[in-house]
Amino acid sequence: MSISSINYSSSVLGAQIRNINQQLTDLSTQLATGKLSQNYSGMGTNEGFAIAGRSQLSNIAAYTDTITNVNVNINLANTALQSLTTIRNTVQTGSASTAQDLNVNGQTVAQNTAASQFGSMVGVLNTQSGNRYLFSGTAFNTQSVANAGDIINGTTTQAGFKTVMAERQAADLGANGMGRLLQTQPTPSSVRVSEDVAGSPFGMKIAAVSSTLTGATVTGPSGSPVSFSVDLNGLNPNDGDKLSVQFTLPDGSTEQIVLTASTATPTPAGSFAIDTTTPANTATNLNAALNTAITKLANTSLVAASAVTAGDNFFNTASSAIGSAKTSQAATPITGATALSGTAPSDSISPGFAAGDTITVNGTTLTFVNSGATGNQLNVGDSIQTLMSKIDQITGTSKPSTVHGGSITINADDAASLSITTSNSGALNALGFGSTPVTATQPPLRVGSSPASSATTLVNGSANTVKWYTGNDGPGSPRSTAMARVDDSVTVQYGAQANEDAIRQQLQAIAVFGTFSTSPTSQYAGGQVSALSLRVTQSLTKQPGQQHIEDIQTDLAMAQNTMKDAGTRQTQAKAQLQSIIDQAESASPDQVASEILSLQNALQASYQVTSNLAQLSLVKFL
Repeated sequence: MSISSINYSSSVLGAQIRNINQQLTDLSTQLATGKLSQNYSGMGTNEGFAIAGRSQLSNIAAYTDTITNVNVNINLANTALQSLTTIRNTVQTGSASTAQDLNVNGQTVAQNTAASQFGSMVGVLNTQSGNRYLFSGTAFNTQSVANAGDIINGTTTQAGFKTVMAERQAADLGANGMGRLLQTQPTPSSVRVSEDVAGSPFGMKIAAVSSTLTGATVTGPSGSPVSFSVDLNGLNPNDGDKLSVQFTLPDGSTEQIVLTASTATPTPAGSFAIDTTTPANTATNLNAALNTAITKLANTSLVAASAVTAGDNFFNTASSAIGSAKTSQAATPITGATALSGTAPSDSISPGFAAGDTITVNGTTLTFVNSGATGNQLNVGDSIQTLMSKIDQITGTSKPSTVHGGSITINADDAASLSITTSNSGALNALGFGSTPVTATQPPLRVGSSPASSATTLVNGSANTVKWYTGNDGPGSPRSTAMARVDDSVTVQYGAQANEDAIRQQLQAIAVFGTFSTSPTSQYAGGQVSALSLRVTQSLTKQPGQQHIEDIQTDLAMAQNTMKDAGTRQTQAKAQLQSIIDQAESASPDQVASEILSLQNALQASYQVTSNLAQLSLVKFL
């Protein structure tokens, strides 16, 4: 019988030593790296939490980068907006100044400053952050505003604001320089003043007439075109009696002429002489004084109002969610308040709409029924004119919508507010509107014919007029044109557009003031500049209910505050998540060192036992 020798490699003791060595190796790696293991399998049961935590940390890192980038854009936008505020204050201070000295170009120092500030404002509105134009909305890779020189002076093919303003002034003044008013003396004792054309958008409109002239008969304002007359009836008024006439100017402002009967010599300004010997001469004197007063008003306040209105015609071109649709045959000019037009195959809603279909106008829904329509209902067999009338009731337009010659024209006093959608887009398309919803831009408006002094309409000028705003022109809030997710459930909006009301109105007012010029030698020059300065000062003054530059800054500040709050939460979450990960994956140096020492002692003992066993023989064993 033989006795096998001790085999170290296959013995239990050898396996134990190898296990201790492996543990020592692992612990040494932990001590060197600070990690429990170099692979997930060695991390233990808590590694699932660590993996989830790392995913959340990655998201937080991405949100942090987004917040940083958005803050850069917002800070640049705020700097630009603050510059706009400075420009506004500079021009407003100048326009409010009483100094009206004109240079050889027919402008004041304040106007020259405004022209310079207009260029600065255009530069500010074209601010970029990287390759992103901050005031272009979703069209962030497109320059926000056309070049300042092109806006004012035009290009070789398109008219600039200076041309539009000159055309409008000629149209408002008229050929006789009396604001499109005609004055006659039908009888030796009477005076008559009338508008030249009914419904014309140009010139002064007669609003009201009142009189304390003793023995006189005042008629109107009434008729078409509107007119009024004053008949002294062969009598003389008393000294101090008055005639007052109120006019509405193109910009919506009103001015009043007051003439006083007077026996004083010389006749005071704003008065007409009473001829005590020949009463008919008193009517002639009234006619002459009225002519002088109307001519002065036309060449001062009207000219200023015309410039302001031309600014609105050129710059106020913001689009709406549902704007204007062109006819499929020829584009119907968008004039005045016109906002939407299309081509109708016939004056009937049918075929197309069926019972249950709807058309929603500015949030109010019209529902189609087979018959017996009441309230906000339409019969499927109703005429298109009935549909137009229903829409007009909702929009409250001052000018009725029409169907004429196969063309639908929907009028609205505020094009930007008009919104029309339908549950049956095919049926609405069949009426000639192309697509639903229709997206369009309120075009620049130009004097409709030449010579301008006899024009009676405004027409769509988009084909031959510089488009000053070149960024995104779609529906929706400007703020929503740039959005970013900054937390799992938090999104901020920080977009901006140069055609927002607050920005557009400021740019428009400064352009009007800086572009307008007059003849330095004209007797009306001072009155023109004074009237214009007053209007520009008012336009640059913050008005209740209107958007202000500061409102945009407030919106952006709210976005920054939202991001700040999100960042604070993420910082706290990051610390907690890192703690979870550390607990799951990190090795304590003290604990590892203690375990290494313990294993080294165990290994030393194992080696000692192995050595003793290696020296064991049968003789020693026995």
